Amino acid sequence: MYQDQIINKLVEKKIITISPNKPYTYASGMLSPVYTDLRLTVSYPDLRDWIASDLATLIKEKYPDVSIIGGVATAGIPHAAWVAAKLNLPMIYVRPKPKDHGKGKQIEGLFTENDRIVLIDDLITTGGSVINAVKATEKEGGHVIGVSSIFTYYLKDTTANFAQAGVDYSPLLTYPELLQKEKEMNYINANEYEALKTWHEDPWAWGKKFHKK
Repeated sequence: MYQDQIINKLVEKKIITISPNKPYTYASGMLSPVYTDLRLTVSYPDLRDWIASDLATLIKEKYPDVSIIGGVATAGIPHAAWVAAKLNLPMIYVRPKPKDHGKGKQIEGLFTENDRIVLIDDLITTGGSVINAVKATEKEGGHVIGVSSIFTYYLKDTTANFAQAGVDYSPLLTYPELLQKEKEMNYINANEYEALKTWHEDPWAWGKKFHKK
């Protein structure tokens, strides 16, 4: 497994950046001391190969009867392709919505009701988009046995949303794991670690306290 190398590269290339004192604002309005731009991973051959290898290993361990790898558009597609190649499996990909022309497809690629599909995305925050991809696949007769991703913040909402949807989820790297590794590797000090940990426990409350400073 390449977890240490992956984390090192993500931090070194500023694909994941930490800023406890000057937080980032997400589209939802949430303030966060961490920002991820995992789309940049495709630009580094060594990093994307480590990720594909570890995702392939994880998926075979968690979902041994997988028969198709699916990519969630758009950022999950290249990683799904590399994982499918590692596992020598067919691949499909799922759009956010059906095309408005041609055959109006939302899913590209071939599958049957007997296939066991694992969907891959790059980043999962609350899980909404990938859960929608699961629903779209199953609406077309596919059977999704699990979802994976490179990284997840693993917020309480994330766990609740997957549980409510009845979708099994196995990420490669979670925020708590990243935080612990960054502390061990001396990327962050003890005070920064506590601030980042506090944010994860209640992001909205953390943001309100920050505004009061």
